[in-house]
Amino acid sequence: MAVEEQMKEALLKKYYENCPGCEVERQNELQRGLPVKRLISMWIVVLSGALPISSMFPFLYFMVRDFHIAKREEDIGYYAGYVGCSFMLGRAMTSVIWGVVADRYGRKPVIIIGVAAVVIFNTMFGLSINFWMAITSRFLLGSLNGFLGPIKAYSTEVFPYEYQALGISTVSTAWGIGLIIGPALGGFLAQPAEKYPSLFSEDSLFGRFPYLLPCLVISVFSLVVMIACFWLPETLHMHNEQGDSYDNLESGKNKTAGAGEKTPKKSLLRNWPLMSSVIVYCVFSLVDMAYSEVFSLWAVSPRKLGGLSYSTEDVGEILSITGVGLLLFQTFFYPYIDRLLGSMMVARIFGALSIPLLSSFPFIAMLSGISLAVMVTSASVLKNILSLSIVTGLFLLQNRAVEQDQRGAANGIAMTGMSLFKAVGPAVGGTILSWAQKRQDATFLPGVQLVFFSMCVIEFIGVLMTFKPFLVQGEN
Repeated sequence: MAVEEQMKEALLKKYYENCPGCEVERQNELQRGLPVKRLISMWIVVLSGALPISSMFPFLYFMVRDFHIAKREEDIGYYAGYVGCSFMLGRAMTSVIWGVVADRYGRKPVIIIGVAAVVIFNTMFGLSINFWMAITSRFLLGSLNGFLGPIKAYSTEVFPYEYQALGISTVSTAWGIGLIIGPALGGFLAQPAEKYPSLFSEDSLFGRFPYLLPCLVISVFSLVVMIACFWLPETLHMHNEQGDSYDNLESGKNKTAGAGEKTPKKSLLRNWPLMSSVIVYCVFSLVDMAYSEVFSLWAVSPRKLGGLSYSTEDVGEILSITGVGLLLFQTFFYPYIDRLLGSMMVARIFGALSIPLLSSFPFIAMLSGISLAVMVTSASVLKNILSLSIVTGLFLLQNRAVEQDQRGAANGIAMTGMSLFKAVGPAVGGTILSWAQKRQDATFLPGVQLVFFSMCVIEFIGVLMTFKPFLVQGEN
């Protein structure tokens, strides 16, 4: 009976002809069961955007070394940090713009342009012959790959109400998996002429450009995704009553569909539940991005500098196992934990657990053999599970803090802040790692202990910010 009433209500609801947003809403009202196709579509789109961000970390140390820009081995981490931060700097400069474009012209065009940018500029990065070409290609990739903010809004619009939380979780899960699979691909496929001489000669294309293969694999995958994106449904309402995200950002006003009257909306910049969750998200993002770069640089650094002397293939194996563990946890355990504790409590508890875990990494480096492999892999799996769970919880808090017609601009603000902090992360992390490796005999926090201690301090600040009166839950 309840199903019949819902279908009757859907049929009576006013929809505008030739409006893609209305059409999606109509389909959602009549949807029965889990929309598997849309979940898969969201997953592969987000994956294509996440893969190029961190795929370079396992080979970045060697890439910068081959550019011959660092005068000493200890300086490689310093220059690697700037390559890592250039992507996030570009994204920080354009995230709000892409959010406004998505709310004015549609989510779908922004998604297609963003995936196309991966195809072009990720390939260009693999072909880099000097430090500045690498910096430029990463900056352009970040500037034009602006769909992560809009796709979080899209994920709440393309699914029926009861599956909106699943849509947000799909975005964060795919993003987290991409940040793990990316380094795995980079670790296994970089320098193929050295690792697989029977397949690739030194004179071949991949011998002359040893870091092209992982970038090209990701670009080909993204090309397929870009073509598939043309069949994605548009969710933006395109009729006269639809409001404007720029107005949301500046004045917090919007028009109500079907009423033709302006209804006051809370200004996004004055929406404290939104802004507080964005700020906390930015703090944790700073640690996560710094960790992503530092872990790979630390793992491939020589033992004499406090590293593990691992190869890019070793790092790839660790991150592959991490990806499997992350996928299993997010699929089978995270939804239950979120229902049990709530998004805010998950961020708080998992942030607190990250502090002793981060502090253990320098001591894990003292091990050797199988014990080292087991401990560093276990620590990597656990750290990434904690990080992704925190991000997922904060994603949900952000989207619950605003009305649906403000989410494009709201996620643009979140992406700008997050990108700025993530731009700082690799630069600061690489610089501190470079400095730490020069002070192996220091009395206080010698060697890499300084790097992981610095991340623990920022993580602790993030945990403190999850308490009231700073972090407040929205009522939407």
